[in-house]
Amino acid sequence: MTASGARPPLPTNPVLQELGGYPLAAFQDMARAMRAQPEVVYDFSIGDPVEPTPAFIRQALIDAVPAVSQYPTAAGLPELRAAIAGWVHRRFGVTVDPDTEVLPSAGSKEAIFHTPLALLDAAGSRRHAIWGSPGYQPYERGALFAGGASDRVDLRAETGWLLDLAELDIDRLDRAFIAWLNYPHNPTGATATASYLADQVAVARRHGVVLGSDECYIDVYPPQGPQPPSVLDVADGRLDGLLVYFSLSKRSGMTGYRCGAVVGDPTLIAQQRIMRPNIGTGSPEFVQLAAAAAWAEDGHAADRRRIFQAKREVMLDFCASRGLVVSGSEATFYLWAQVPGGDDRAYAETLLEHRIIVSPGSAFGPSGRGWIRLALVPDLEGCRRAAAVWGAAIDAGELPT
Repeated sequence: MTASGARPPLPTNPVLQELGGYPLAAFQDMARAMRAQPEVVYDFSIGDPVEPTPAFIRQALIDAVPAVSQYPTAAGLPELRAAIAGWVHRRFGVTVDPDTEVLPSAGSKEAIFHTPLALLDAAGSRRHAIWGSPGYQPYERGALFAGGASDRVDLRAETGWLLDLAELDIDRLDRAFIAWLNYPHNPTGATATASYLADQVAVARRHGVVLGSDECYIDVYPPQGPQPPSVLDVADGRLDGLLVYFSLSKRSGMTGYRCGAVVGDPTLIAQQRIMRPNIGTGSPEFVQLAAAAAWAEDGHAADRRRIFQAKREVMLDFCASRGLVVSGSEATFYLWAQVPGGDDRAYAETLLEHRIIVSPGSAFGPSGRGWIRLALVPDLEGCRRAAAVWGAAIDAGELPT
């Protein structure tokens, strides 16, 4: 109690006060509430596909549920690490050691958020995390909660939404402990070339910056290709200084399973393996065995690409017919559209009146203002109906053109 008898305020982390809530959580809550209502809702907001998880993955999980439940290890089951390494070899032609260069994670988001805890010296001179805006918030938030600092780079449509480390001042690179790339890119769906990725690897290595490459959408691209490249493709067989993040969420329809992987520099992986048991991260082993089945099979991922492409074509045709400018959108299952008039939040709020939920671009950072992100979540017929409702709102003059 204070001298006046008043109860002193309880402690709180100032980072929470600075950042507030997670921007997209409100949309997730809104979508759940609207889905509980009898009227149809067209939810393009949160990237949580409605296509069923393939039956063989669900069966693998069921078959693996043990009679006795025991703690999982943060390092992951050997068979899961082997399955991840096998997928890496099939997908990129790169051989990685499943024991020293692969680390399973409970989805890519938690791994990205927790990575700075093993890298950052909060009292040192290299405290900054470089990341691109618009972008995925855990790149910044993980650094801030670990005691670091954010170094946001504003991305632009004119340069393909690419974050070019070579364009940054030397002092920004020298104060950074990590630089985050994310291609194919959330939220814009932009892709990067192998030569661009090679340049980023070279700059990061030259300045001693860990390069974190979030490639959770690497297997979500139009079926006609080309396949998006990975930094693993351009690393010259060396993983030093690299941490690459993968996920089964969209590739395999396993968003609720929380299954991902980190592949990279064995020294950095070893640091993560030391750090992670302190947090307790580690998916249940029956989930890990379902993940091993998913990483070992590629046909279902190709099937999902065909489904996403059919929905992509419906919404791209709609945008073209209504004069909505689409940028990026070469891969992932997102479309990134410019809002007539430039007010992304007002546009999204008007669509909400018609039970169409999209994400305002400003939810992904200041450089997202004036854009909206459409996650291709509704089924094919749902996309068609949503396009009709959206078009009717434009015709009625409720939305700017």
